[in-house]
Amino acid sequence: MKRQRFEDSLRRLAPAGSLAPEQVEALWRHYELLERWNARINLTRVIELEEAARFHYGESLFVAAHLPEGIRTVADVGSGAGFPGFVIAVARPELEVTLIESDQRKAAFLREASDLAPNVRVVARRSREVTGRFDIAVSRAVRAEEVVGFARLCCRWVLLVGTEPPLREKGLTWSSTALPDGRGALWVAMVAQAEADSPRRADPSA
Repeated sequence: MKRQRFEDSLRRLAPAGSLAPEQVEALWRHYELLERWNARINLTRVIELEEAARFHYGESLFVAAHLPEGIRTVADVGSGAGFPGFVIAVARPELEVTLIESDQRKAAFLREASDLAPNVRVVARRSREVTGRFDIAVSRAVRAEEVVGFARLCCRWVLLVGTEPPLREKGLTWSSTALPDGRGALWVAMVAQAEADSPRRADPSA
């Protein structure tokens, strides 16, 4: 019964009801894992099924559907419980998704969850310690300055999920798309090419 309620909620939230059965199953198993781990460590305060489906999974599916064209590699900065990065990986299996999380206990949860999505890898470091190249940096509930700083070094795009617009910064022009529930927006900007192309050594964890 609970599993069916979760699926019904997801299918109401997913763009055009586009989730395949195996994608719904992966997200359900992630939610079960989240419930178990949340009893031991504080992954999220939003855990009740319908609210979690809307706030975590539905919002993350919305992000997955609104990534810029041509994206192949995604870095989720401060992934926490895997939102939006894990859900993006499930919804968009053609993408390579890196979940960056410095809290070692949360990273351990993400490693277990990554068994449900073969296109996920977990990097248990602070974002400023992560090297390599990504097409886009995405993030929820992380300071915009941290995410933008990371994106300036190694990404073409940056996408923030939040209730307040990011501060205006040199070289970034933000566009926004309202979230379905009206409680915030996706903020997207292209990073200046000269910055994204600056030399940076390869990530040894890749």
